[in-house]
Amino acid sequence: MTDQLEASFDAVVQGERIEAMEGEIAALKGALLQQQRPALDGVKGGAFDPKRAAFVDRYLRQGHEAGVELKSFSGASGGAGGYAVPREIDQIIDATLKSISPIRAIANVVRTGSAGYRKLVTSGGIVSGWASETGARAETATPAFNEIVPPSGELYANPAASQAMLDDAQFDVESWLAMEIAREFAAAEGAAFVNGNGTNKPKGFLTYTTTNEADSVRAFGSLQYVASGAAAGFAATNPQDKLIDLVQSLRAPYRQGASFVMNSATLSAIRKMKTDDGAFIWQPSLSAGQPATLLGYPVVEAEDMPDIAANSLSIAFGNFQAGYVISERSETSILRDPFSNKPFVHFYAVKRIGGAVANSEAIKLMKFAAT
Repeated sequence: MTDQLEASFDAVVQGERIEAMEGEIAALKGALLQQQRPALDGVKGGAFDPKRAAFVDRYLRQGHEAGVELKSFSGASGGAGGYAVPREIDQIIDATLKSISPIRAIANVVRTGSAGYRKLVTSGGIVSGWASETGARAETATPAFNEIVPPSGELYANPAASQAMLDDAQFDVESWLAMEIAREFAAAEGAAFVNGNGTNKPKGFLTYTTTNEADSVRAFGSLQYVASGAAAGFAATNPQDKLIDLVQSLRAPYRQGASFVMNSATLSAIRKMKTDDGAFIWQPSLSAGQPATLLGYPVVEAEDMPDIAANSLSIAFGNFQAGYVISERSETSILRDPFSNKPFVHFYAVKRIGGAVANSEAIKLMKFAAT
């Protein structure tokens, strides 16, 4: 009887071991099959994001609205509807914008959750003093508070794709849409950050009041300029001296992280300047990904800067991280339009963006004039 019980027990244990081994083998087969199986459209890194898949596959390709996150498309009316771009696509747009939009790459970009953004900036007044251990403390000056409200507007793009392209599973509609939106946004906002008038768009830094007064006496919100020494050009002798004056007009704390901003035509004229010993004042980049330098500071080419002409403000120098603020809503909205231009499908993208000078002491300009 004991032998029979032991034999039965051994059979049960052996069966459990066989079942466990079979389970492990099945799990390994499933894992191998998952590795060999191609990733479905809408899947990145093996993780399935239902919101992103619904947006790309159902809404962008087919126009189905079920499962897509609805957002208010108009700040003035709630009747029109739009769809928020998934965060992953929005990050692709932002990264592309930063790489091709010159001012965005060096300015202070603030992401907001509402249409308005305000910033308090102090000016004037020394708010500290020295005294002995038991000495009386005199009243210190009180700084003035100035509110910065960057003018904003709705920046939009309207790229189109044929329905056949959208139906093609090999067509990466997600990357195409992100690149098209970023390219059109970059062209529009680049011009606004430089020359925007502040009406339903950002206020460009070249549209502010300019004066040759120093920081200590200049009115808040106005930018200081340094004259080039000649009308519609650089001085005939030692033209690089005025560039040095432009650099030194910026206070030392702001020179850390400062950049030159100009277009390619202006940079072409500066690249030909030499010192007395024949050395070029412009130095090319010594490593990939690093900008060229002028007097030791990086040069940012912005084609929206004006060409050299009489009284033009063709060169800017400053710490734009401290001097210029860009405020933008955190989401891009998309409205799919398959009806207006058949057989093409338009994707109407909107994002609210504002911009303004936040610190007028951090940006200096060169005015091409004798004085």
